[in-house]
Amino acid sequence: MKHISRYLTKEIKLSSYEDKLFKSDLMFQDHMLVWFISGETKINQWNKSFHFKAGDIFLIPRNQLATVINYPKDGLPHKSVVMHLSVERLREFYEKINMEKSPGHDQKIFSFSNHPLLESCMASLIPYFDVEGHFPDQLASLKITEAISILRMIDPAVDRVLANFDRPGKIDLVSFMQRNFMFNMSLEKLGYLTGRSLSTFNRDFKKLFHTTPQKWLTDKRLELAYYHLSENGKKPTEIYLEAGFEDLSHFSFTFKKKYGVSPKSVIGKSKRTAIASS
Repeated sequence: MKHISRYLTKEIKLSSYEDKLFKSDLMFQDHMLVWFISGETKINQWNKSFHFKAGDIFLIPRNQLATVINYPKDGLPHKSVVMHLSVERLREFYEKINMEKSPGHDQKIFSFSNHPLLESCMASLIPYFDVEGHFPDQLASLKITEAISILRMIDPAVDRVLANFDRPGKIDLVSFMQRNFMFNMSLEKLGYLTGRSLSTFNRDFKKLFHTTPQKWLTDKRLELAYYHLSENGKKPTEIYLEAGFEDLSHFSFTFKKKYGVSPKSVIGKSKRTAIASS
């Protein structure tokens, strides 16, 4: 994979992927404001999928699990300008406007496709990537402040996400794992998102599921893959990433070890069985 990232500062970068696709399971520590120049991106959360193309602008809230798949398009690389909106930067912003703390909000992805003010703000950064030397921190601060101000003007509900500085609290582990098992995150990160230390996460998990996290995660991902293959007639190449596997060969090996057959052999099995019995 050929991936090029050029940074103005640690908070502003120009990112480019030139290979066929790049897939990663992510949990961002900062809110991510992204403007697409070219290419396409598919983002899968536990309950929703999003598809973004050139010209689209969206905001991914921090501490949210998501599978991100980036594709080149029409002979052009997947290219985007990305702005990190850190907790520190946002605290500084909201302290100056003396806004009362907003109640917590479902951390949804916000889409601001083709909004002229926001696009102008992000596009204005492009020339700076070709300028040699240090990019002034003061100028970076001004551009980030401009972006936040525009976001708030477009959708005031964004305050309930950007102005929420709380760490994840202890939540129901069973419900969380049932929703998010397909994301390849370290156990440390899963523990953090459920409000637990790694040792507490492992202890609570074994108590609730009567097995180890690693074995349970593998079994759940294989069950999801089997469902897509047998019920929806999808091909292994179409589902192994979304089921939580990083490598097609490893997926096929693990699938056959559990079910005794190859993934291809169960494609459309439920429909074939129904027809045979009718």
